[in-house]
Amino acid sequence: MFENLSERLNTTLQTIRGQNRLSEDNIRAALRDVRVALLEADVALPVVKDFISSIRERALGQKIHTSLQPGQALIKLVHQQLVELMGEHVQPLDLQAPAPVTVLVAGLQGAGKTTSIGKLARYLKERENKRVLVTSCDVYRPAAMQQLQLLAEQVDADYFDGQSIAKPEQIAVQAQQYARQQHFDVLLVDTAGRLHVDDKMMEEIKAIHQAISPHETLFVVDAMTGQDAANTARAFNAALPLTGVVLTKADGDARGGAALSVRAITGKPIKFIGMGEKTDALEPFHPDRLASRILGMGDVLSLVEEVERKVDKKAAEKLARKVQSGRKFTLEDFRQQLLQMENMGGMASLMDKLPGMGQLPEAVRKQAAASGDSKRMIAIINSMTYQERGFPDIIRGSRKRRIAAGSGTQLQDINKLIKQFTQMQKMFRKMGGGGMAKMMKKMQGRLPKGMLPPGM
Repeated sequence: MFENLSERLNTTLQTIRGQNRLSEDNIRAALRDVRVALLEADVALPVVKDFISSIRERALGQKIHTSLQPGQALIKLVHQQLVELMGEHVQPLDLQAPAPVTVLVAGLQGAGKTTSIGKLARYLKERENKRVLVTSCDVYRPAAMQQLQLLAEQVDADYFDGQSIAKPEQIAVQAQQYARQQHFDVLLVDTAGRLHVDDKMMEEIKAIHQAISPHETLFVVDAMTGQDAANTARAFNAALPLTGVVLTKADGDARGGAALSVRAITGKPIKFIGMGEKTDALEPFHPDRLASRILGMGDVLSLVEEVERKVDKKAAEKLARKVQSGRKFTLEDFRQQLLQMENMGGMASLMDKLPGMGQLPEAVRKQAAASGDSKRMIAIINSMTYQERGFPDIIRGSRKRRIAAGSGTQLQDINKLIKQFTQMQKMFRKMGGGGMAKMMKKMQGRLPKGMLPPGM
């Protein structure tokens, strides 16, 4: 998400970097391009007008710090305005209420409500240490209840089966009573997808809300719906007392306008953002971090948090000790590092969080992501014998052909992997005998003790 917007904004802001100061003329020219970039990203027109107007007033009305160049000064102003537009502060789910804290989830058909409930259940269990019950009030979509039940099993949450109950509001009420009796901390209530122009369905969700009086009412919106996301959010906000928004499918080919429009139009904070299909691909929404990523500044804090949470620390420390002792780095070690990186979303996800990557040409970013195709490399190593993983020098003609056939790849892919592995082996050899300790010292404690950056 935001690739096109990031590229356009960076190109625009680069144009005034060589100038001596910010003037009304160069500000007007730059903001004209910023306006076009935002409109192309599907940001709602009223939001764009207010955004541009605020930046113009700030740029002309304040004294720019003498240590900042014009380009830097305007980037700082755009960053500040993006943060304000998306909410300034993180707005976590409010769990400060008598148990069970009831969370009602609403949204359009296909927005990702059921999947988001599964992700949210996992998030609450793993990071908030809550006992979670989920239920579905969707009596219309075939297998909707079974889908949520399967998701609940995957994330180890409890499921209240309301299949034998006729009315959606009765399912919600009985699930709430059950949650109270069984001392659950949180109840997540899924609802049927509905169009905001469908009066009958909107009345139904109002009835569900009135029956259970949820502490949180979340509106789930697909990031790929663009400006229409803001319009539907406004309609749902008029029908229900929304407390927050969940932005889904933000990892897709979305222009990003929804993220920049929904909060401004509804006045409700974006609380979570979904960045993938896996049940762990739900993160609290950080406006400042997303603004930095849009402007190509990266998101190191999120990257460090992700490493802390997803990397196997014991395996990483074991490899670090092995490298420090000077023992040989093998293809099996390489495979473990690739698995760690894949667990964090792959090379593309890592590049998205690294500073400066947004300023690279799109072709270069795609080539870098393709060159780090960890899934293909893992498949190749999986097709090797343990002997070949430990002694790659024996991998020659017939062995290469067998590995290529077993992994569904070409001979050049095998050669490329071995070449890349050989380069990494040389690097790790240099880290032995104290080199590794020096490198980790330079990391200044950003990563857990003894941990290598995934894929390194």
